[in-house]
Amino acid sequence: MKEKKIVIIDGQGGKIGRLLIEQWKASAFPQPYEIYAIGTNSTATAAMLKAGADYGATGENPVVVACRDADVVVGPLGIIAADSLLGEVTPAMAVAVGQCPAPKILLPINRCNHFVIGLQPLAIGEQISLAVQRMGEVLRTDEKA
Repeated sequence: MKEKKIVIIDGQGGKIGRLLIEQWKASAFPQPYEIYAIGTNSTATAAMLKAGADYGATGENPVVVACRDADVVVGPLGIIAADSLLGEVTPAMAVAVGQCPAPKILLPINRCNHFVIGLQPLAIGEQISLAVQRMGEVLRTDEKA
């Protein structure tokens, strides 16, 4: 069975990506999954690798390449908006994520002037738990197809 490719993209300090990876690794979801930690900067990549990602890379081209064959892409909402994360997301990164055919699980972090109306604000820990749960649902659905 081909290992599923989970692409987690994060920037700044990599806290969201780190928490996602830690919680995914601690979850009861079956293997085989490979986690690709793609940081918009080296600090974010290092934090995600320390959390247990299988592979890590930094910058624009790794985002573009990783999105080509991802089974799911996970990260803050800003990964689909050019110039977000304090300018760390380039237009090419946003396009690569947006055009990626895989399901995208986006955490609605209301910073960088991106607001998702209609959602109740949740603590980051609650958002991470919901994202990990959805990752498992998406990947299990793919296995049944």
